[in-house]
Amino acid sequence: MMNEVLVEKRVAVMGFGNPCRSDDGVGIYVVEQLQRQLKDHSHISVFDMGTGAFEVLFKLKGHQRIILIDAVVNTGEPAGTLFKVPAAELEAAIIDDPMVFLHSLKWDQALSYAKKLLQQEYPDDIQVYLIAVDDTKLEITLSDTVKEAGDKVVQLIMQEELGIVTY
Repeated sequence: MMNEVLVEKRVAVMGFGNPCRSDDGVGIYVVEQLQRQLKDHSHISVFDMGTGAFEVLFKLKGHQRIILIDAVVNTGEPAGTLFKVPAAELEAAIIDDPMVFLHSLKWDQALSYAKKLLQQEYPDDIQVYLIAVDDTKLEITLSDTVKEAGDKVVQLIMQEELGIVTY
């Protein structure tokens, strides 16, 4: 009988947003919380896509799974509403934008460019978490409602996406 070696799937978690624009920074808040909790899990990479985002795309090579978190405005839903959408359902919405700013990628732009950069290594397993927000004014704090939604996303990613139970 052969000994099977179980290899953990490499996972990239990417948080988007601007932490200086109030609730728009919820994706960054989520990855900061995850970085603290996942420091002992070497197969999971957690990326802050708030600044220098374009260069991070090159670091996705070798990951079999991507999880993205971002704020979304103008949904018609109350702030804090959580949307969990497999990226495959959003592929049609991904647009090549020739005017992309190197320090300000949106999650859909990041997927579009990652697909080009990674080519055949682009993972099929991609999950997107979007949190509805209303407040994007120049401020460095999250509203309580959006912070609670961010905390919920942290727990969903830890438990449902990564299978890590916290107490």
